[in-house]
Amino acid sequence: MTTYEGTAAPGAPVDHGGARRGFALLGTVQATLIFTLASLAVPLPLIGTEFGLDQGELILLSAAYGLTFAGLLLLGGRLTDRYGARSTLTAGLLLFAAASALAPLATGYGPLLGARFAQGAGAALVAPAAMGALRALYPEPAAYGRAMGTWGGLSVLGATAGNLLSGAITAAASWRASFAVPVAVALAALLLAPRLLPATPPGARRALDLPGALLATAGIVLASTGLVLTDAHPWGSAPVLVPLLSGLALLAGFARAERRAADPLLPPDFLRDRRRLLGLTAIALTAAGTATVFVLLSLGLQRERGWSALLTSAAFVPFAAALLGAGRLAGPLLGRYGPGRVTAAGLGTAGAGLALLAAGAGDPAVPYAHGLLPGLLLLPAGGALSFAGAAVLATERVPADRTGLAGGVLNTAMELGPTVLFAALLALGGSAVPLAAAAGLFAALAFLTIRLAK
Repeated sequence: MTTYEGTAAPGAPVDHGGARRGFALLGTVQATLIFTLASLAVPLPLIGTEFGLDQGELILLSAAYGLTFAGLLLLGGRLTDRYGARSTLTAGLLLFAAASALAPLATGYGPLLGARFAQGAGAALVAPAAMGALRALYPEPAAYGRAMGTWGGLSVLGATAGNLLSGAITAAASWRASFAVPVAVALAALLLAPRLLPATPPGARRALDLPGALLATAGIVLASTGLVLTDAHPWGSAPVLVPLLSGLALLAGFARAERRAADPLLPPDFLRDRRRLLGLTAIALTAAGTATVFVLLSLGLQRERGWSALLTSAAFVPFAAALLGAGRLAGPLLGRYGPGRVTAAGLGTAGAGLALLAAGAGDPAVPYAHGLLPGLLLLPAGGALSFAGAAVLATERVPADRTGLAGGVLNTAMELGPTVLFAALLALGGSAVPLAAAAGLFAALAFLTIRLAK
């Protein structure tokens, strides 16, 4: 008797085709979560013109989804481990679909901002639940490791698709039409999940650690808001310092509370594994480098070179092609060289791409073909390898009852990396200097990974 399409009951032969179909569903959902994060990057100036928004409002609108996404991920991981992956996935998809359907109906800034916050809350449930369902699809450690090697590149693919498709959709119809993608994917996932994913039983009836969840969520959201607003206000101004310092204080309280909690939301020992910490750092840095390039180049191509939204999106087509090509190589390379070496090689290659972009991005007269294109090929190729290897480093040796926690922490690193590092890099000014600084960080982490990920 089978428990779901393609997966046999204990002791029966495994239908690998069923697992692949389940992986395809979960991978599409994960990529869509990051697509939704990036989908407003290109049409943001048009939204600002339509609603009469100032710079600060545009920044908050762009960041709203990521703020609740990052802030609620640890709670989403705990809910996954407590109530089961498929149940939590269903609840998250319902919220995500409803918010995505309401967003294009917004008649002003407030409703659209609220819909983006709600989308992020739904995504915070979906992301760790998807990783929990992935673990159920591939219960054997070796198969799960191979699956995570592919999973690692899905987020970069989603971000790339968000930048590519949002410009095309905006040019063909309206920025509102881009919300049709998350609605369609969420509804399809709700219909297909019972057929393609195993029914995961609830875990141990652990306490939800609501004080820890409140401290973590409020701390991450406030600190991230302060960092996001550095693009519109000076670092020493009240709009930046008040939320930033308040958030940091709450996060310090969270760390202290977790050490004392009987069943903490984020057990302190979870981050003491050296390889896991390296993997999470690589994920955060790779996400930050990719986001920095998307934002700086999208703005530069439109503002300094006068490119349209559609042409700006087209500039990233080679980026997508290199990403897909490197993603297909990641699995075999992981099997041959191991996640540490693949992560280091990816970081070094991506860093070289950032260095080339730094040399060409600051001068509008530099031709795209040899001034930007080489970097737009090396960065995604390295990023795909880095994400693939780092995802394995971050999740290997994680017990089955902590899969949701691992998914929450991994996605938190992916969300906070761009927020924290992007704000710090932008403070350096211009476009060439932030990209050059990012290249240096990639090279340093590649060296550390080679030395420590053994």
